[in-house]
Amino acid sequence: MVRVVFLHPDLGIGGAERLVVDAAVALRSRGCSVQIWTAHHDPTHCFSETLDPDLNVVCAGDWLPTSVFGYLHALCAYLRMIYVALYLVFLSGVEYDVVFCDQVSVCIPVLRLSRQRKKVLFYCHFPDQLLTQRGSALKKLYRAPIDRLEELTTGMADMVLVNSCFTAVVFRETFRSLDGVQTDVLYPSLNTHSFDRPPEEQLEQGLGGLIPEGVSCLFLSLNRYERKKSLGLALEGLSSLKTRLATGDQAGLHLVVAGGYDGRVAENVQHYAELKELAARLGLEDSVTFLRSPSDSQKVALLRGSACVLYTPSREHFGIVPVEAMYCCCPVIAVRSGGPLESVGDGETGFLCEPTAEAFSLAMEKLFRDPQLRRDMGQAGRRRVQEKFSLEAFSDQLHGYILRLTQ
Repeated sequence: MVRVVFLHPDLGIGGAERLVVDAAVALRSRGCSVQIWTAHHDPTHCFSETLDPDLNVVCAGDWLPTSVFGYLHALCAYLRMIYVALYLVFLSGVEYDVVFCDQVSVCIPVLRLSRQRKKVLFYCHFPDQLLTQRGSALKKLYRAPIDRLEELTTGMADMVLVNSCFTAVVFRETFRSLDGVQTDVLYPSLNTHSFDRPPEEQLEQGLGGLIPEGVSCLFLSLNRYERKKSLGLALEGLSSLKTRLATGDQAGLHLVVAGGYDGRVAENVQHYAELKELAARLGLEDSVTFLRSPSDSQKVALLRGSACVLYTPSREHFGIVPVEAMYCCCPVIAVRSGGPLESVGDGETGFLCEPTAEAFSLAMEKLFRDPQLRRDMGQAGRRRVQEKFSLEAFSDQLHGYILRLTQ
């Protein structure tokens, strides 16, 4: 039996966390022994699979700070993951064959300190250094050694996987010293278990009281409350759409902005308030519902009950939301860049648009006026997920990589 340990910084409810959980479940289904080690795991803010004792989630180092007076987040994340790795190697007594780590590569040199050198697989969702703004000289100075350390330690992994062809290109452009490192693409999959309950049960349990009476066309934005996700574009698209519709048609439109929200994260708190202010400025208070950290049943019910998903991030490295939407027969309107270029079939399972309110609203209008188009795109989307992003294909491919490392 191959023993695999996953190292992940914060086991919340984002796309990276979804992949880690799915990977652990996939390997366990292939007969591997799995554990997930993390610096933070909140049972009230996590994916339900992590509450299964058979998955064996271990939390270490949560007492370490996540920031210093609201600053130095990256440094604190590095220190927390170094602590987790040190604890695993020197104090835990856990026997393992492969370590699967993602997001924070700085723990890889620590894993090399094990008496019996174990294999390390690093999964690159996206280079971390590209996820933060460098608005000042001081920030650039602070990030320079961290960025260099990210590149050096990523190259120390025995195997590097990326989540899309787009990320593979960005990896090469960003980590220029790692030209000799092979990067294979392992698309995130969709664990369909929570999506396959009867639709009536999902709707009954998930949407109770969320949507106002009289809504005939529901749009959904599903993403974390982070500024880089461009959630305001969904609000602006709805506002633009309403200007072109008759008053009677406008009354039936509604948008739900739902996504991961962590009260510990200042940006989540701030951006939630910013979006509510934007909705008020656009006169959309009665046309928008904001939902923080929806439950699995709420999310699935929203996907099943929506005319389409508005996926607003630009240059998103992959993005699991479009795949979830398509599996639920829900068309996707996404920005024409990054991962959606590989997941969404433009004109087949949804529309790829420029990141403007006008472009999004034009696509929204097509789906609003043509229910048959919504149904056709929804069915095409489900077929696309079953063909390209099934959990079985993901499990087989990942298990193959693990066996290659251990042979």
